[in-house]
Amino acid sequence: MPLKLHEALDINLDEINREIENLVLKDRDVAARSPLSQGILELVRSGGKRLRPLLVVVGSRFGPKPAGRRTLQLAAAAEFIHVASLIHDDIIDGAELRRGEPALHMRTGIAPAVHIGNYMSARVIELLARYADNEQRYVHDLSAVATAQLCLGEYQQMEHAFDYNLTLEQYLEKSINKTAMLMATCLRVGALSSGCSNETADELYAFGEALGISFQIQDDLLDFTQSSDALGKPAGSDLRHGQVTLPVLFALEDPALAPQIRRIGPHSSESELAGVLEGIGQSSALRRTEAVSQSYLDRAAAIAERLKSHPAQSDLVTLLRYFAVRDR
Repeated sequence: MPLKLHEALDINLDEINREIENLVLKDRDVAARSPLSQGILELVRSGGKRLRPLLVVVGSRFGPKPAGRRTLQLAAAAEFIHVASLIHDDIIDGAELRRGEPALHMRTGIAPAVHIGNYMSARVIELLARYADNEQRYVHDLSAVATAQLCLGEYQQMEHAFDYNLTLEQYLEKSINKTAMLMATCLRVGALSSGCSNETADELYAFGEALGISFQIQDDLLDFTQSSDALGKPAGSDLRHGQVTLPVLFALEDPALAPQIRRIGPHSSESELAGVLEGIGQSSALRRTEAVSQSYLDRAAAIAERLKSHPAQSDLVTLLRYFAVRDR
């Protein structure tokens, strides 16, 4: 049985999970058994690969200082940012499931879920403010992602719902804001927290951004290639909610498919949607999407090669291998 990513990277996931839970358990303003506390704990215990915290730890291995409590707290903060964004994503998309279970807003109602997501973002900013002295300005990077860039990515997604005139550049910008920027920032912040040089930290950021774009493209591809059971949500749900992803953009170049796709809107029937999904699946769109994803992995591999003088470069190679076979 293949190793899980944290095992391949030799990272203790239990330590990270404890630190994530401590963010809410050690907040004296939140009662231990309150709906807020219980809602967050259920969320963070519901699964997930902890990819973003792992990237913080990997980044920390490029500096001379050993990873300590601060690195774990930054890793926990990254996961809080990510989970908060998922709460808001699910509300905006009207998604009923998350990892095969009812999404938070389906269990608590929309207003409580919004407040939980807002609390998680605010809690991260409170934590990071402790580190934001003149010597550690890099922690503002995570704060900026939590307060601005993820919100911008979510807004761009909402603004372009069922926008079949979306350009490739707009799609990539949305993918960076929604996914790649946080992944890149995790590597960079982890590196700078351990005394890494700015030059190496910037290379790690570029590596993480390329990896993150590939990751988002692969996620968009899975919506057309995986079953509902494997996805933990209905297959084709991206298009059902108006998300125009890269496979759709490529399929729109097919003169036979384009009119069918453009007819899909908020009130389209399941049979109309199923016909379009089948058409996209039988077209060249998925193969072309896979090629673009691979091109970003190749870009990340070239950056990793430039960092081969660092012992921790082997972790970047491990990440590349994991992303190359993810969900295939």
